[in-house]
Amino acid sequence: MIPETRTYPGARRPDRNYRHHADGVEIAVYEWGAESDPVLFLVHGGSDFAGTFDVFAPLLAAGGWRVVAWDHRGHGDSAHAALYGWDADIRDALSVMSSVTRSAAPVVAHSKGGALMMQLADSCPYRISAMVNIDGMPSKRRMPDVPDHDQSRLLADSIGSWLDFRHVAHDSFRKPGTLEELAQRRGKMNPRLSIEWLEYLVTVGAQQGADGWRWKLDPTMRFGGFGPWRPEWASLRMAALTVPFLGLLGTIDEPMGWGARARDVLPWIPASGRLEVLKDIGHFIHIEEPELVSTMILEFLS
Repeated sequence: MIPETRTYPGARRPDRNYRHHADGVEIAVYEWGAESDPVLFLVHGGSDFAGTFDVFAPLLAAGGWRVVAWDHRGHGDSAHAALYGWDADIRDALSVMSSVTRSAAPVVAHSKGGALMMQLADSCPYRISAMVNIDGMPSKRRMPDVPDHDQSRLLADSIGSWLDFRHVAHDSFRKPGTLEELAQRRGKMNPRLSIEWLEYLVTVGAQQGADGWRWKLDPTMRFGGFGPWRPEWASLRMAALTVPFLGLLGTIDEPMGWGARARDVLPWIPASGRLEVLKDIGHFIHIEEPELVSTMILEFLS
């Protein structure tokens, strides 16, 4: 079978790709730019994969950076795992980053990736030298406080629900379809992105079989961690960051967005950072306006 292909203006597959063993889970790693250039890490969001950077990453590499990205466990070409959770993603990230360089390096991260990297920067400040968070900043969704005696019950309920889901979903598989059908499904979550881009993404983030195309994303995945979580915790973590920080925020809500507003985010921007609001742009800022966003980031990192 000859696989269907698509091209997209400006899209370039990585210059190098390889597998990294992160404590038993094989992680697919990709690089754009010269190996001798300084390292810049690029972190995708939930349900995404490194191929979504195929236009954006080459622009950063052209600015003199060795851009390194990876597919999170269960995403793209990385291995599926028995466990998915926030802490597992952070451990994988730290393993990949440490395998590339022992020095602190800047990070550009989108959506869930931005939240992950803020936690990593808080816990391992020696690893990150500067941070760009693309619409991965916490929104204002205040939750009632949870008494200590209820936290154990909530944690048990959460783990029990997760185990029940794994029991049902362990042999599930994604619904096949034509390349065009998968692009249209993705378009329901990414309504502002062109069908040409979405079809290109199918050829990178899905695989073609005898019965059609299927997204590579593990169908058994459930996002998040266990137990109670409050946005205020992430806000406090962001405010405490000591590295240079640039936050980028769109103004148009999308199904995969966080719903964050500038008025809610501004009070928590760290003293060493700033927030830039891009009007009439959705959650996927770096895909809608790759040239504009890459220029802003390169200026910030310089």
